[in-house]
Amino acid sequence: MRVLGVDPGLTRCGLGVVDGGAGRTVRCVDVGVVRSPADAPLEQRLLVVAAEVERWIARHSPDVVAIERVFSQHNVRTVMGTAQASGVVALLAARAGLPVAFHTPSEVKAAVTGEGRAGKDQVTTMVTRLLGLAEAPRPADAADALALAICHCWRAPMLDRMAAAKARSDELAKAHRARLAAAARAAGR
Repeated sequence: MRVLGVDPGLTRCGLGVVDGGAGRTVRCVDVGVVRSPADAPLEQRLLVVAAEVERWIARHSPDVVAIERVFSQHNVRTVMGTAQASGVVALLAARAGLPVAFHTPSEVKAAVTGEGRAGKDQVTTMVTRLLGLAEAPRPADAADALALAICHCWRAPMLDRMAAAKARSDELAKAHRARLAAAARAAGR
């Protein structure tokens, strides 16, 4: 499975592509950061992010796009920019026919470090080690994008099994309700 991980942001938007193999095998395909000038109008900044994400989708043909779920921060302005960039990425993925998965920062940190409150340095160190990179991806947004992709590679099989189990449970519940309704109708004759 090839995953495009996106750490959304306006000033820096991290992008990382990882191939997930059997078990927990992961391989880095590409990593980078989209930058937009802080003094540019919002729509122009979003356009910069969109253009680069479109290029990455076309260049790397991911199977899924994993985006960091916007997390409540103290700076409302930062949250808004992150949410807007996240929405643009989700829209581009949908246009390309790709599923989108959102992961919280604590899910990502727990997946790659074993600790949901790990710091950025710990995440960067583990991403570097897990992917066998010669040097740590910089800035932290790039490492975070790779961490998102790794997280999705490792969580997707479990999430798929849970979704299949829920669908099967729903089918059984529907069949059971139908049997109960039939029995009630038969008893009312």
